[in-house]
Amino acid sequence: MPRKPRLEFAGAVYHVMDRGDRSENIFHDNEDRRRFMTALGQTCQRTGWLVHAFVLMGNHYHLLLETPEPNLSRGMHWLQTTYTVRHNKRHNLRGHLFQGRYKAIAVESDSGGYFATVSDYIHLNPLRAGLLRSALKLGAYQWSSFPMLYASPRDRPEWLEPTRVLAAHGEKDTPAGRRRYRLAMEQRASRERQAPKPSATEWQTVREAWAIGSHEFRRRMRGMLLDQQPMAADRIAPAWHDEEEATRLISIGKALLRLGNLATLPKNSSAKIALAAFVKARTTVSNRWLGEQLAMGHASRVSRYCQEAADRPDVAKLQKLLQKAQSKA
Repeated sequence: MPRKPRLEFAGAVYHVMDRGDRSENIFHDNEDRRRFMTALGQTCQRTGWLVHAFVLMGNHYHLLLETPEPNLSRGMHWLQTTYTVRHNKRHNLRGHLFQGRYKAIAVESDSGGYFATVSDYIHLNPLRAGLLRSALKLGAYQWSSFPMLYASPRDRPEWLEPTRVLAAHGEKDTPAGRRRYRLAMEQRASRERQAPKPSATEWQTVREAWAIGSHEFRRRMRGMLLDQQPMAADRIAPAWHDEEEATRLISIGKALLRLGNLATLPKNSSAKIALAAFVKARTTVSNRWLGEQLAMGHASRVSRYCQEAADRPDVAKLQKLLQKAQSKA
């Protein structure tokens, strides 16, 4: 049976989740969690995603994310493949890490309280899973966006967007607003500890529905699935992380580094590697595409060169020049 198509459009918000193959752990320790967060940050840089909430558990994760461009599938493929490769290499393992296809549930984010419902579900996950002893507050679980949302902005990762979660609770991203949000969530966690064990169906919609929102929202989403058309023309954002953007970045790099015919340069020249790593970190183009455009050979060669880039001072120096040029372009 063919897979159902993904619902993708500019400005979409999703509750994304996946778990380990055969429900086995995907995070064995905190270093694994740090590596997943690094990969998530890199994915956001490549795709333009905004992460509003997340939690990393033992055998699964949850994300509440927004895609300004219709690129959920490409971003998720890169995120899960990259983390799997890094995880397996660290633990000397082979094969699949995640079970099947990730779930991506469309969320109505601008009315009805659905955004707050999903973000609360994500942040309360450690409590419901019994990962917090009775004396520990919800914010004690560090592998969640909850403590980051009420932290100072300078202590948050760049890819975490706190404004919409706070606004869904009637607060602003100010010291006072963050304090009130933290207090409200800790009070809710305290009430849940004292309440009888919730039924299995209490959060079923958040976990299993294909779309979370009003009847009208679900009707529109169903229509989009049938004809795969954007919700409205004014919701289509320019593709800032696709091949067109990659081509623009290559042009900037060629001019800055005074590169002529790329085919005449060695495949592993410092300039080519710096340019490939620079473009790869900021777009969703494939290694194969980069290999063809930069005359670097097979996709596996490009992948290896980009992995080596961080350890080569000559390449790092050129990448800094490219970053400055991009900021001025």
